[in-house]
Amino acid sequence: MRARSALFDVFGGHLRQRDGSATIAALVRLLEPLGFGAPAIRTAVSRMVRQGWLTPVRLEDGPGYTLTTRAELRLDEAGRRIYRTLPSTWDGRWHVVVLEEPPPRGTRDRLSSSLQLLGYGPLGPSTWVAPRPSAELPEVLAGEGLVARVFHGAQDGSDVDLAARAWDLTGLGERYREFVSTWTPVMSAVDGTIPAEAFAATQQLLHAWRKFLFADPGLPVDLLPQDWPGFAAAEFFDSHTARLAAAVTEFLDDCLRRGGKQRSTA
Repeated sequence: MRARSALFDVFGGHLRQRDGSATIAALVRLLEPLGFGAPAIRTAVSRMVRQGWLTPVRLEDGPGYTLTTRAELRLDEAGRRIYRTLPSTWDGRWHVVVLEEPPPRGTRDRLSSSLQLLGYGPLGPSTWVAPRPSAELPEVLAGEGLVARVFHGAQDGSDVDLAARAWDLTGLGERYREFVSTWTPVMSAVDGTIPAEAFAATQQLLHAWRKFLFADPGLPVDLLPQDWPGFAAAEFFDSHTARLAAAVTEFLDDCLRRGGKQRSTA
């Protein structure tokens, strides 16, 4: 985990549900249990400001940072998929993106990463599909200087076969099994009696779980293989997140309550 990713997780998983802002001193305290020092956090924050994710603000407790509108949109979209807060809205039609011209290699690699994060899978070098549209799609295309035809449509054929072509569901299922196997002993060792430890464990779990956003588009049940391992993995993530929620909130409240005051070294 890098400091920038840890900051995204803290803002998306916790601060977004508050007012989306924190002093730099509070951010340093929050990320201390994850092994990050103040210099790494300040560098990551500066980078996020340059990239348009954070903006400096003057808070009651001192200098701080708050989410930009762009960051709120991205984190809200990610949060809906991480915590599955929306029911499936698939109506049997696919959201189809057809680029007017194939992008050059460098652009293609960036576009692929961005579209996968938004839930789109490739059918070819210029065609992508998703079970639902993303509000960020126009911004992604414009950022790469690309023009595309975008529409909803049903296909003549098996939707199950189309999903299997656009996404590696077999490989994804194996990754879900490995996730549960790897994190079961880690999370079982955390009982929640130490708030900082609970916070660190859940943030590390969230970081590992968030990686599935780049691979899992959130397909409706009808398009998934039987006994889909993603369901058991989601239950595992939810149960441990809920189990340690009180301790995590205690740690978060303490870090934010002390505002801009630095931790005493006495």
